[in-house]
Amino acid sequence: MNLKKKLAMSIATGALAVSMIGGGTYAYFNDVEVSTNQFKAGTLNLAMNPSTLINLDKLKPGDWMPRYFELENKGNLDINQVLLSTEYTQGGGGDVDFGKHIRVNFLTNVDKAGISGPIWNPKVKPSNPIVSKTLYELKTMTPDAVANLSNTIFTFEDSGLKAGNTDHLFVVFEFVDDATDQNALQGAYIDLKWSFKATQHEGSMK
Repeated sequence: MNLKKKLAMSIATGALAVSMIGGGTYAYFNDVEVSTNQFKAGTLNLAMNPSTLINLDKLKPGDWMPRYFELENKGNLDINQVLLSTEYTQGGGGDVDFGKHIRVNFLTNVDKAGISGPIWNPKVKPSNPIVSKTLYELKTMTPDAVANLSNTIFTFEDSGLKAGNTDHLFVVFEFVDDATDQNALQGAYIDLKWSFKATQHEGSMK
C-alpha cells in the first residue's frame, strides 16, 4: 500500500472514531421528570349590607338616627383591616358646614366586644372604632371598623375579618342641637359617602 493510500486510510479511520465518540454522547441512558406548577392569587371581597344607611329628610336639631349594618368577607383571604373614610358634599346652608353639625355618637362592632370585670360580675365591653366624632372631624380619620378596641383579656373575636365571616355593626348619627341659632341650616343637605377599604395581612411563608 503506497503512502497516499495509507494516509487516506488513517484520515478515514480518525473521522470514524470522532463520529462514534460524538454519536455516543446521545446513547447514554437518561430520564426526564417534569414539574408542573401554578401560582393563584387569593381574593379580597368585602360586602356591606345594607349599602345605604341614611336617606332621610325633614331633619331638625336634636334628631338622632340609629342604624345597623353588616360587613361580610366573601373572599378567600382573611382581611386585616377595614379602613373607613368619610367624604361628603353639601347643598344649601350658606357658608355653614353641615358636617360640623352631624355627629357619629358611636360606631360599635358587636363581634369585637370583650368581657371585663370580675368573674362574678362580668360586663360586656364594646369595641367602638368611632366615639363622638362629627362628619367634619371624620374626614381626616380612617378608623378600622374591624379592630378589637375593647382592651380586655377575654374577647369575642380578634381584630380583622376572617374569610367567610361577618361582623355586625351599630351606628348612631345625630343632628346636634348646639343650643344656638341654627337657622342657617334650614334646607341644607349632605350627601355622605362612607368607603370601607379592606386590606390584606402581611405576606407569610407558604
